[in-house]
Amino acid sequence: MVSDTGVSLHGESLANKRILLAITGGIAAVESVKLSREIRRHGASVHPIMTKEATKVITPLAISWGTGSEVITAWDSSMSQLGNYDAIVVAPATRNSIAKHLNGIMDSPVMMALSAARGNGTPLIFVPSMHSDLFDDPVTADLLDSLEKEGSHIILDEEREGKRKQSDPIEIVSQLCHIVNSSLPKRKKIALTLGANSSPIDDIRSIVNTSSGNTGWSISEFLYRMGHDVICIAGNTSSTPTFKLPDVRHRTSPEEMLNEAKQVSKEEVPDVWIFSAAVLDYVPEVVPGKIPSGDANISISLVPTKKQIPEILSSMERSVSIGFKLESNIGHSELIEKAKLQMDKYSLDAVIANRLQDLVDPDAPRCWLVDSNGSTTEVPDLQSLCLKIEEYISN
Repeated sequence: MVSDTGVSLHGESLANKRILLAITGGIAAVESVKLSREIRRHGASVHPIMTKEATKVITPLAISWGTGSEVITAWDSSMSQLGNYDAIVVAPATRNSIAKHLNGIMDSPVMMALSAARGNGTPLIFVPSMHSDLFDDPVTADLLDSLEKEGSHIILDEEREGKRKQSDPIEIVSQLCHIVNSSLPKRKKIALTLGANSSPIDDIRSIVNTSSGNTGWSISEFLYRMGHDVICIAGNTSSTPTFKLPDVRHRTSPEEMLNEAKQVSKEEVPDVWIFSAAVLDYVPEVVPGKIPSGDANISISLVPTKKQIPEILSSMERSVSIGFKLESNIGHSELIEKAKLQMDKYSLDAVIANRLQDLVDPDAPRCWLVDSNGSTTEVPDLQSLCLKIEEYISN
């Protein structure tokens, strides 16, 4: 075994998990080192197993370096491929290996591992990679349908350059985290608003508030990785999520965001609402056409918008609700008091309170979590905030 120099932890969504990485003989096997390291960045140990065809594409030495583990390439008396694993990821999954698995062929340690996993209920995740002509063959569709019917998971990328290439490692690992953690207790359906709003002044111009959406995306991604089902209602954002969250609904104006949120409340009935969006408190009375350019002063009338939190929460049964309170140029005690007032006013369970000046001060706390039990918890950074929210809603 050849060990690498380690990886930087990006999170603990797979802490103490054992993942068997099955590498078959597609050209996408060259991506296995990157995939291995991304799995390890979330706390898991990676145990690689390769078919003979895969060793012709990438060497076991390289895989050993990327995983930090011995590579299984042949039969041996220890039968380590039959160990206890939290999931098996087949990447790349060639059509030949999928067909063998579905028909119970065990001509290699990889096929035996997949058969045993199917027998003991270990999650199986297939990442197909092949030329588009093969993928578009109706037989391939039948094979993938059969995988889904037996309870396996499939991660597919869009067609690119005439091929179904293997998905990005971050995308694969985000879904791996979600699948593994979805069996944890107290997983919730969570709806979250994020980003900023805009509203037109005339046919050309708009009024916009400030929010990158980074905090909302980070919370959404973390909760998804931890096995929760997440619905994002996103306004204007300058940041983007690092992977494709499965349910993102873009609504930019306050009215659009509110209407979508109320619909989500009625149809999806979330267990948890997180209100991280920077909603416009006032919008202009729209001027028809375009306000003429010139030097003359103009006046714009602003009218208040509906308060979204009570409108959303009143349209559904009781749920856990977390609000955000951003202030500027006030003291800590005043910030906490304002957070408690917001919590009481809207019957929230908790409020994340922060100050604008703290967001640009590396030595300041990221925020404070104030809950309805009267406790106030200092939160040092964004990752800690994600952990605190997940801990709070999972209790």
